[in-house]
Amino acid sequence: MFVLANFIVAVAKIIDALLTLYMWIIIIRAVLSWVNPDPYNPIVRFLYQITEPVLGLVRRWIPLRGMGIDFSPIIVLLAIIFLQSFLVPSLIELSHTFR
Repeated sequence: MFVLANFIVAVAKIIDALLTLYMWIIIIRAVLSWVNPDPYNPIVRFLYQITEPVLGLVRRWIPLRGMGIDFSPIIVLLAIIFLQSFLVPSLIELSHTFR
């Protein structure tokens, strides 16, 4: 059963790394929105393509447009922090039961 435990730990670490990477991508996109970047730049287009599905979903579920500030990156960052604090340790703890 130790193989299953090691597999679960590996999955938890990969999830943690991907969540951290996505968190930094969201932060970079938020900072770029302050400086009005060139929309034809391939890096800017990539950042918008990878983040807009999640941010758009949050905007549809929590409409806060009348305030003038887009709070969707903050909500996504809080969700990522929650997943890193709850899901990843829960998976690691689950792997300890298989040892």
